Amino acid sequence: MAFEVQTIIDGHRNVVVKVTGIDTDTGIAVDVSALAPSCTRVNIDRLWFVCASGQTAQIMWDATVDVLAVGLAGNSEDMDFTKFGGLTNNAGAGVTGDIQVNGVGVGNFTIILHCSKHGIIDPEL
Repeated sequence: MAFEVQTIIDGHRNVVVKVTGIDTDTGIAVDVSALAPSCTRVNIDRLWFVCASGQTAQIMWDATVDVLAVGLAGNSEDMDFTKFGGLTNNAGAGVTGDIQVNGVGVGNFTIILHCSKHGIIDPEL
């Protein structure tokens, strides 16, 4: 199994993606320019993950120097950030608005990210 991203929902305000990988797989989980409508950034509102024993993962804000949004360790967890508006992209120079996932360790991981779109670029508006 290689790093794989499945878009579950790509709506006007929200996007939900499922990311699967193994070992040290790394890739872009949310590419804001590829969304419809595209946007400049997303907040992470909720995430669910399952990691094999000995496996961890990092959710990173993509930029010139990537910034850690949240580290995932343990077997599984449901994280809800909606009570305070979600995790906001705080990456600095070279921020792309994308979300990157880095696998760390040995084993499979599955992550579901529920994000809200910000700075929507809608040609119909």
